[in-house]
Amino acid sequence: QVQLVESGGGLVQAGGSLRLSCAASGRTFSTYLMGWFRQAPGKEREFVAAVGLMGSNTYYADSVKGRFTISRDNAKNTVYLQMNSLKSEDTAVYSCAARIPPWRNKVDPLDYAYWGQGTQVTVSS
Repeated sequence: QVQLVESGGGLVQAGGSLRLSCAASGRTFSTYLMGWFRQAPGKEREFVAAVGLMGSNTYYADSVKGRFTISRDNAKNTVYLQMNSLKSEDTAVYSCAARIPPWRNKVDPLDYAYWGQGTQVTVSS
């Protein structure tokens, strides 16, 4: 029912910043809870951040808290992930995901029904 397309990934030096975007199709974007996940080489997919329907409630993994900011613009059908103070361990494929409320466990990938294809983020040091 909703299609997600990520963009904004690329190569950045450690300490730098990058903003990822996730564009959603359809007219029901504002009815979906949104999250960002990442998968590094040789590792399992892990939770990064999540945001509620109107953007007021946000949640972060401990590893990115204070450095990353998730936000959404429902008028543009887009969710963002602003990444600052990037570290080499942030290197991963970043994917956005959506689910219909309510959350059961927002850090669990299985809680989300819809996924984008992902965008590569590489942090050099």
